[in-house]
Amino acid sequence: MADRPEYKVYRSRRKPLGGFSPSGDLDNLRRRLGRRRDRDPGEPGEGLTLGRFLKWVAVAIVAWLLLSLVLFLVSAQVEQGVSGNAKQALSGGGSLFTGSNILVLGSDQRGGDSIDKSQQGAARADSIMVVHTAFGSVRKLSIPRDAFADIPGHNAQKINAAYALGGPSLMIQTVEHYLGNGLKINHIIEVDFKDFPKLIDSLGGVTVNNKTKICAPPFDNFWKGFKLAKGKQHLDGTTALGYSRVRKNPCAPAENDLDRAARQQEVLNGIRHQLTSPTTFFRLPLVSWRAPKALRSDMHGPGLLALFTDLATSGAGDTMVLDPSCLSCGPGSSLEVSEGARREAVQKLLKG
Repeated sequence: MADRPEYKVYRSRRKPLGGFSPSGDLDNLRRRLGRRRDRDPGEPGEGLTLGRFLKWVAVAIVAWLLLSLVLFLVSAQVEQGVSGNAKQALSGGGSLFTGSNILVLGSDQRGGDSIDKSQQGAARADSIMVVHTAFGSVRKLSIPRDAFADIPGHNAQKINAAYALGGPSLMIQTVEHYLGNGLKINHIIEVDFKDFPKLIDSLGGVTVNNKTKICAPPFDNFWKGFKLAKGKQHLDGTTALGYSRVRKNPCAPAENDLDRAARQQEVLNGIRHQLTSPTTFFRLPLVSWRAPKALRSDMHGPGLLALFTDLATSGAGDTMVLDPSCLSCGPGSSLEVSEGARREAVQKLLKG
């Protein structure tokens, strides 16, 4: 055709850096959308899926537990242990996995925010408890501090005087001699009243079942006395320590040292229950750091860790308090516990 205009056809070349090409980008987009439509429902996608979310949650939990473990072991390693004499007084053998006897002592040494530093005199054992622990099993036996006992190298008197006369080493010998029947003390733990409230607070407090109303007169640093209603009560650290140390209760005048020992075991049970509480998981690093600081022991990190594991996994455990044959009828208004009662208590402690 003569009147058709002349024109030339040019072919574009690919740009060196792959510049924008509308048709090419549209084709690529269509291919990607097609692959997404063809993907099986169970095939992993490029975004966040439930499986990936659970995987990261599991990684976070493991990291949280490892951090708590490291903090516990470091804290236990740097804390001061018991004296060399106390270690020498301990009996060999026993394992926290196969069975071990631990003497747990709380002294009335004047130290800590809730203890009256103006009071003088040698420290005596304020609480005496033997804990038999094996993997998945914990049994506890409280010895009334006013129990009349023979103290090696000294006159017979209230058993808590052994701590004032010879410290934890003499206390170990006295308890082994007093209970007899083959019982040997393998480890010792002394509760530090200065850091004990901090441990309770790191757990978020503890819940106890208070059997009787308490209206104690002033003692230690409870200048206005100590009052607590009957029933289940949630206690912070300072209140839990006071609850464990109430000596006189006019609201229940018939109470004696046995009730005091039972309250101390209530606090121990409250700690065990709180250790297994889901809310403690979020506090675990702080609890792991605080726990060894509230104790002095011959056991270091691994041993203490095994003990806390047993406490957390054993259930409430059997709770026993030595039953005296008479109250305040021994020398110096002490308690007397018959040999038969001691033998029966040791058998239950060791064999369940």
